[in-house]
Amino acid sequence: MRALVTGAGQRVGQAIAVELARQGASVAVHYRTSRAGAERTVAACTEAGGEAWLVQGDLSRTAECRAVVDAVRGRWDTLDVLVNNASAFTAVPFEEVSLDHLDAMLALHVRAPFLLVQGLLPLLRAGGVTEARAPGEGGVVVNLHDVGADRPLPGHAAYSVSKAALAMLTRALAVELAPAVRAVGVSPGQVAWPPDYDEARRERIAARIPMGRVGTPEDVARLVRFVVCEAPYLNGVDVPVDGGLSSRY
Repeated sequence: MRALVTGAGQRVGQAIAVELARQGASVAVHYRTSRAGAERTVAACTEAGGEAWLVQGDLSRTAECRAVVDAVRGRWDTLDVLVNNASAFTAVPFEEVSLDHLDAMLALHVRAPFLLVQGLLPLLRAGGVTEARAPGEGGVVVNLHDVGADRPLPGHAAYSVSKAALAMLTRALAVELAPAVRAVGVSPGQVAWPPDYDEARRERIAARIPMGRVGTPEDVARLVRFVVCEAPYLNGVDVPVDGGLSSRY
């Protein structure tokens, strides 16, 4: 199995890359600036029994999206898994949202996944339906949505709008690319704290989660592994990983 995981130098992306490596995957570990973290991901993937290599690029820039595509296509002729995880989460009150901020959110969360899927589609299709592989056993795109795409958080209008657009992209890909390639969305809830959340805010959020605890990046990674390895009939759906938080009033 060959997988590209974007934003894999830390947090959720790192956990996903390692979990896939644990299944024997060869993982392209993408990062933007966190090279040290990405190198730790590569080491962890190797320790987990897989293989890994680094690919760098600022996915908010069209040219660098294409450079990441070129790097993957230059190394592999097939791709089994594309995980679009790279993300940015910055609080800006609605009345202060600049055009640059809005464009940045849309570029990273919508345009970059669109361009990566489009550019890598020949590789994703190359391992698709054959006499030996049934529908659903070919390439899979996993897009990391957010529960905020459906239930927006104050101060994150641009983020929520961009993640909602990504959810629509997932459904569009699921309809247009199947059966050779399927697309599934995964929506984390509170699984990794933003660094600016103080203890009081963390406690307030945790108290609202029906499961009684916050999640972890590994909770998300295990679901991605299930989607990729054990659920070939999942396509076009959005699966929350939030301990029930999005179900409550």
